[in-house]
Amino acid sequence: MPHKMTITGSATGPLREYDRYVAFDMREKGSPAAPKGLKKSTFISYTVFVAKKAFNKTGLTKKSIMHEKILIQGEPTLDIPIDECPGEIGIICFQITVLPNKNEKEANDSNNKKEAKQEVSKAQQEVAATKQEEKQEPVAKEAKTVQPEVQRNTCSREKGCTTKEATTLFCQPKGTKDVVSFDDIIVPEEFLKTRPNPEKTQKVIDFVKRTGRLDEPLTIEKGSKILKDGYRRYVVAKTVKMNQVPVVYEYQK
Repeated sequence: MPHKMTITGSATGPLREYDRYVAFDMREKGSPAAPKGLKKSTFISYTVFVAKKAFNKTGLTKKSIMHEKILIQGEPTLDIPIDECPGEIGIICFQITVLPNKNEKEANDSNNKKEAKQEVSKAQQEVAATKQEEKQEPVAKEAKTVQPEVQRNTCSREKGCTTKEATTLFCQPKGTKDVVSFDDIIVPEEFLKTRPNPEKTQKVIDFVKRTGRLDEPLTIEKGSKILKDGYRRYVVAKTVKMNQVPVVYEYQK
């Protein structure tokens, strides 16, 4: 029975695509505890062969595979031509797994804490708004009916926007200051290295499918349109193929 192997690390060379599989090179440091009298082993180079279907399930790309830490489980092979297998050992991969790294974990923890603070702040604002409404006298139905139109007209006059633009902002989540093209938003590298919590992301997707809009606006830098907060909602907007997204601005310092 062939010997099973497990190695971890990142790709040391570009991804090579073939008809039904992909290949890439990895290397791993040898054991530091060689028997007395024998030379300690140095780095061992591997060439890993993965079925395209299994590789695509990981979400890895030609660019990200050079930065992600991965775990490979498989068995060695001697049947691959040397031009396809430049490594010292060829491995037929049975299972490939992307491992979380320290920076990604810290970024996710930071995002989760920030979202928790935002949720608490939002809840406090809603409680304060409810108490304020309870103190006020009930207004006539006619006044309530007219009020939204007055707000839209005020928006059009003060901001110089058209009736169509005012209506678009009115239909966006609370706090929205503008609506911009999704393709204009620039996402920093530190966001791209993170993976939003799948369960929370799915909740936002369900909300969008139910209401037709995001639950909160994204925060971008005024002028450069660099994303500052709301990467989860950016991912959702990309998933459901939104052409425009609601935003609030963070001004450059």
